[in-house]
Amino acid sequence: MNETPAMDSFSFMLQFLAPEDNQNWLAPYAYGIVFLGIFLFLFRVFEHHYTLYFDKPLLRHYFVYRKLNTTQKSVLRSEFSFYNKLSKKHKRQFEHRVATFIKTKHFIGRDGFHVDDIQKVLISAVGCMLSFGRKNYNYGLIESVLVYPGEFYSKANDAYHKGEFNPKHKVLALSWEDFEKGYEITNDNLNLGIHEFMHAMQLEAMTGKDPDSARFMKHFKNILKRLTNQELKDKLDNTRFFRAYAFTNQYEFMAVLAEYFFESPTDLKQHFPELYKFKKKMLNFNFADY
Repeated sequence: MNETPAMDSFSFMLQFLAPEDNQNWLAPYAYGIVFLGIFLFLFRVFEHHYTLYFDKPLLRHYFVYRKLNTTQKSVLRSEFSFYNKLSKKHKRQFEHRVATFIKTKHFIGRDGFHVDDIQKVLISAVGCMLSFGRKNYNYGLIESVLVYPGEFYSKANDAYHKGEFNPKHKVLALSWEDFEKGYEITNDNLNLGIHEFMHAMQLEAMTGKDPDSARFMKHFKNILKRLTNQELKDKLDNTRFFRAYAFTNQYEFMAVLAEYFFESPTDLKQHFPELYKFKKKMLNFNFADY
């Protein structure tokens, strides 16, 4: 006796639908996908031109969803003064960014040093503070953060360092002793974390194709051009406003300028308003009274 093979439910339904019926059923979804693709393309084009024209990103965030746990948030509230100056909305964004940094980077203790949750939060917070005005904020050239108890020996130049950024290996190395002094003393213009994260941001901007990198390099050049002005050069010599290390080279000047921008914004704006203005635009920094 011949038996008819059982058909699955999908095949059973298809036998009652003509080809044109199938096409009519699928058409709305196909049109929706095409429309969504066109919309996203036009939005990206508009966003790009908006960023170039207004010198700032249209949106710094599409979504804010990552959260810190209670202990991590208490570290920010008690140890990180910048966080407490932010609005409620910006605090949520900052927490999302700190949580993202912690999740996407490897924290490794060296010379017997154990990196705990407090240190992860504070190191991440300094980096996220510096990049808070940027859409591209998570430092793509950093994959690992090495934390030493104090100064450490570097094979790169046969010397002891307090901090070092190695783009080849995507490593940021920090002396915890010196990093801790940097964020605890907020008005001496010495902040190891800001200094080293600034170096990472500089190198990323030099090779990056995103609008944040373009804006960074635009105002980097504006600052360098301004430094060729004789009147400004004389003022820098006479006032000794910046510490001598700032004039090692253009990259160290940018890193030191970032330290002064965050720790002495009022003094920097008063004595060198153009440098302050260009640094603020470079970082798109319009938060916490800066």
